[in-house]
Amino acid sequence: MILVLNCGSQSIKWKVFDKNLNLISEGKKDCFKKSYYEQNLKKELKKIKTLYPEIKWIGHRVVHPIDELAPLHNPFERLGVKIAEKEFPQAKQKIIYDTDFFKNLPDVSQIYPLPKNLVKKYSIRRYGFHGISHQYLVEKAAEILKKPLKKLNLITLHLGGGCSMTAIKNGQPIDTSMGFTPLEGLAMMTRSGDLDPGILIFLTKKIGVDKLEEILNHQSGLKAICGESDFRKILKRKDKKAELAKRIFIYRIKKYLSAYFGILKGKVDAVVFSGQIGAGYQQTRKMILKDLPFLQKTKILVIKTDEEYQIAKTLLTTDY
Repeated sequence: MILVLNCGSQSIKWKVFDKNLNLISEGKKDCFKKSYYEQNLKKELKKIKTLYPEIKWIGHRVVHPIDELAPLHNPFERLGVKIAEKEFPQAKQKIIYDTDFFKNLPDVSQIYPLPKNLVKKYSIRRYGFHGISHQYLVEKAAEILKKPLKKLNLITLHLGGGCSMTAIKNGQPIDTSMGFTPLEGLAMMTRSGDLDPGILIFLTKKIGVDKLEEILNHQSGLKAICGESDFRKILKRKDKKAELAKRIFIYRIKKYLSAYFGILKGKVDAVVFSGQIGAGYQQTRKMILKDLPFLQKTKILVIKTDEEYQIAKTLLTTDY
């Protein structure tokens, strides 16, 4: 049996699969108080061990290989690895990074135009995020379209609290909207997305780096425009601020969609929507696809992502 553990900053999610990737069980434990997180995690893993002592593999989702660049997520995910190793000493454990899918991006999209010594010293590159989700969408789309991965071109959209897009050529990612951190790219619920670096230099001098980091991650994006970070509520509102937030959100997506269509030379088998916003709201998809005539003959797929399934699948295909 395979256990997939997804330790978020406010919840502990897990799924158990058999060797044929059939879902056996799943659970979620909300944990809003950090002081109780470790205690709750231990209880949850002990419960799983009692129910499924025959677990042989454990997969862990970790956002970024550099802990400093994912301070909100990695500490909880690393804790999950540590405690799982103690509770299941006989099981084989593997970390699946959210960035793994993008490790072979072409140089033209991976490399930032910065001095080589800094790039090398600080491991600066486009890492990309939501990779587990994007990989699942690519493989699922291949099944739906009945087309070999090596011949498949897609534009995949993971739209939720965090949002990202990826251009897929011959089954492999060639560009993605998130970069060195999950801050780059689309305007998100509380994250800024693309900004002029000069703004960051200016604000660092004015308010300091710690305050700026807090603002960029938690007080920007649609929340900064209309005061709301729940997209369901934004959709229902008709006031000017909410309408502007929606327009900015849609505009950024359209811009990336157009760019990715271009770098794929117009050869796109399908545009794939996923995530709570992308797969959950037809109204949003209609706004995104409106007035994009080059997509008239392109298939539109809506797929609910399954990151835990993708991790379990990766474990089974990994040579230990």
